[in-house]
Amino acid sequence: MPKPKPIHPLAPLTADEFALGVQLVRADPLFRDTMRFYHAQLLEPDKAMMEKFAQGKRIPRHAFFVLHDKAGTIEMIVSLTKKRVEWLQTQPNAQPAITEAEYDSVAEIVKKNARWRRAVKRRGLTDKEIKLVQVDGITCGNFGVAADRGKRLLCGVAYYRASEDDNGYAHPIEGLVAYVDLDAQKIHRLVDSENVIPIPKEDGNFDARGVSEYRADLKSLDISQPDGASFRVNENWIEWQKWSFRISFNAREGLALHQIAYNDAGRARPILFRASISEMVVPYGDPRPGHFWMSVFDEGEYGLGALANSLELGCDCLGAIHYFDATLLNEFGEPFTIKNAICLHEEDYGILWKHHDQHSDVAETRRSRRLVVSMFPTIGNYDYGFFWYFYQDGTIQFESKLTGVIQTSGVGADENYPYGIRVAPNLGGPIHQHLFNARLHFDLDGGGNSVAEYETATLARDENNSHGTAFVTRGKIFSREQDAARVADPLRGRFWNVINPNVKNKMGESVAYKIVTMASPTLLSHPESSVAHRAGFAQKHIWVTQYDARELYAAGDYPNQNAGGDDLPKYIQKNRNIENDDIVVWHTFGVTHNVRLEDFPVMPVEYCGFTLKPNGFFDRNPALDVPMLHH
Repeated sequence: MPKPKPIHPLAPLTADEFALGVQLVRADPLFRDTMRFYHAQLLEPDKAMMEKFAQGKRIPRHAFFVLHDKAGTIEMIVSLTKKRVEWLQTQPNAQPAITEAEYDSVAEIVKKNARWRRAVKRRGLTDKEIKLVQVDGITCGNFGVAADRGKRLLCGVAYYRASEDDNGYAHPIEGLVAYVDLDAQKIHRLVDSENVIPIPKEDGNFDARGVSEYRADLKSLDISQPDGASFRVNENWIEWQKWSFRISFNAREGLALHQIAYNDAGRARPILFRASISEMVVPYGDPRPGHFWMSVFDEGEYGLGALANSLELGCDCLGAIHYFDATLLNEFGEPFTIKNAICLHEEDYGILWKHHDQHSDVAETRRSRRLVVSMFPTIGNYDYGFFWYFYQDGTIQFESKLTGVIQTSGVGADENYPYGIRVAPNLGGPIHQHLFNARLHFDLDGGGNSVAEYETATLARDENNSHGTAFVTRGKIFSREQDAARVADPLRGRFWNVINPNVKNKMGESVAYKIVTMASPTLLSHPESSVAHRAGFAQKHIWVTQYDARELYAAGDYPNQNAGGDDLPKYIQKNRNIENDDIVVWHTFGVTHNVRLEDFPVMPVEYCGFTLKPNGFFDRNPALDVPMLHH
């Protein structure tokens, strides 16, 4: 009987591997029956181990687990190869991400509390109407309240619903927040504003009930690929045009990309060893009791992968699609599968390059095609699309598509509301931000990378610039981590190149990839605010660190209820070398959402992201060989 094919070292854990890991964890003497599984994923091998694998050596498989009960949190590393627990560490003050079961428990806990029910009735609801009330579990943050210390909390925020399928976000029950103790399964404290704001009653439904008449003049638009897709898939390995890379999926980050390379004249040139979204935070600008604490870390406090949608052909993706399922572990140690969690397809993207030479009358045009790898989690009221694009000219782009339903607030009819706008009578849409951080572990032409910052400057008028028309770009290379915490400055044309000083292009310059950033604000909360301490990563657009396998997340391992200080600003306190080294670039980007009337009742997609463009990486346009396709 032939031996089973070995699992690739970067392949996500299978259901059987999860089950084996759970068995080994439960057999450990420190495991308690009250513990639940709050996180589990592959412990990924580093560059050195992957080089050994490329030389034909077998790489052992390890799984990382986070376990929690009211007595504390434990981390374990299990060898799936040797079938034993190899490492264990207690994290007594750490609060792991919220599980689906915990989130679902909040409504029942809140609704059976007599004081909460009296508060809701004071706002005009009956016992019958209370049954339909929607209660969302939103992470509470950390504001140094002594009574909260050591408790695992989730804030219950309520919304009236006229029916089971009503859009509750149109009807917030303002000024009422239940701090729920998840371990004790009861309300720990209740915030109930004396000032009762009427519950907004205007309809906010956006499904068929909310549309009186659909447009009748929209004709069919068919996207077809009669010859099939141009990409090739081998398990989690993808090849398309001259690109090759591997994908994985875990409960926290969701989609991650590995070993991204571009085939240049028959040679696969590495660009990134690993790329992922390492964190995102959504701070709100409304300081009232029902909102000041809202600064949700959607990844570290909930999990982008754990909340991923099952994607559908014709709705989420068009064309010749390849879907990837994702296998995860629930809190009870049971593997489960999200069908169609990742979508892979191609898109036409307009003009790639074009020129009509007026002298020779030669006209050449090539259309651009891009490969798309995407996922779409829903976190409470918001839906986030995460899209990685690969272009034929060597460009890599990441784009987040923000949609869903805005977080809402109740506003008195005569109340001054400077923290947002009214989107309906008594209904506010507070100003807020969505700030993401991408972790980009570079491997540009084989490592030994650096980051250079460039700015464009106007030159003084002198004998060499008598007409005052000269401007130049000047650069500097960062040598230490603390030098490289930087903000974007579009007025100076500031940009960053990741370079390999050990590899030169045909002009004798270091090969490079340019980081093209959005001109967007960093964190707008006060520098001494709680969220500023907890989301230090959001105060700079660019950070560069020396690679450390333990530094995976921009807000630290456990942002839930963390007071801060365990994130990127802490990482760079070591002030390690980042010149001609194994480096990670962390890029913060996002949207400052000044809500519009047009964002209600459901929000049209808002876009943000960044681009990585070859800048002297190739000796000339690498897309010259793209053929002209006629249809």
